[in-house]
Amino acid sequence: MNTTSPLKIGILGAGSIASTMAHTLSRMEGAECVAIASRTPDKAREFAHAHGIACSYGSYESMMKDPDIELVYIATPHSQHAENAELCLSHGKHVLCEKAFTVNATEAERIIALARARGLLLAEAIWTRYMPSRRIIDEILAGGAIGTATSLSANLGYSLGHVGRLQDPALAGGALLDLGIYPLNFAAMFFGHDIRETISSAIMTDRGVDASNSITLCYEDGRMACLHSNMLAMTDRHGYIFGDKGYISVTNINNCEGINVYNLKRELSAHYDVPPQISGYEYQVEACARAIRDGRTECPDMPHEETLRMMRLMDAIRASWGMRFPME
Repeated sequence: MNTTSPLKIGILGAGSIASTMAHTLSRMEGAECVAIASRTPDKAREFAHAHGIACSYGSYESMMKDPDIELVYIATPHSQHAENAELCLSHGKHVLCEKAFTVNATEAERIIALARARGLLLAEAIWTRYMPSRRIIDEILAGGAIGTATSLSANLGYSLGHVGRLQDPALAGGALLDLGIYPLNFAAMFFGHDIRETISSAIMTDRGVDASNSITLCYEDGRMACLHSNMLAMTDRHGYIFGDKGYISVTNINNCEGINVYNLKRELSAHYDVPPQISGYEYQVEACARAIRDGRTECPDMPHEETLRMMRLMDAIRASWGMRFPME
């Protein structure tokens, strides 16, 4: 990577999340989008025109031959992530792959091994792991403002019943991989991964994916996390961390809008704003640029082992529901 020039990025997939990334890159100094690939050539050309991208490709394979591209941002459905990442890594491209990272841990292990063997960066685009709000909350907890934290809760839900890919088992649909991963990551960031017991239940659709779910994590040290996700209803997206001297309230665990600290009288004792941002996607791109510059195959904000822990946890949760995808 040339440290004096912007990181050159190609986007694989031309959906709405790709549009957000393209908009973000257009406003960044340390990175630029130089290409877009879609399996539909017209869609790729339209996307390139809309976002001022120089090159468009009508297949994923053709974009891999572009020598200017250093990193590929994968913005396809979960079911395609492993295949797409293998394609990119096999052509010498660093990869930033959208969450959920893969369909299951077996797929994740395979592409992580390939990235390490090739000496290439492979990072999961779970943006909350890279945001400044994470460090703000860590500092509040370390400072003792709420004392000893013993429980947390987090939820994420949107009215997405009309979104076809979420209903489709062949595309690894359901609430867990698309939405539930955020409450799970919220718990992991602040309570770690030393889980003694996982208790969960789900409401399944007639096509066999989870429409909503409830997950309780019991930790070896006696702490507990109560989590919920729902793809059929709007929730408040709040996260709470409860301690013996007060509690923390996080507005929107999916893209933190503010953090409040309350005392034992439930009075507001402190408020923390989050820094201004383009979209929030810029933090994961910046982390990738630093990692590539430093010769890393993973980002310290979301190392491979943490991605694997999340995938294994979701595998176990789905297994407890008897939920398997056709490709498994």
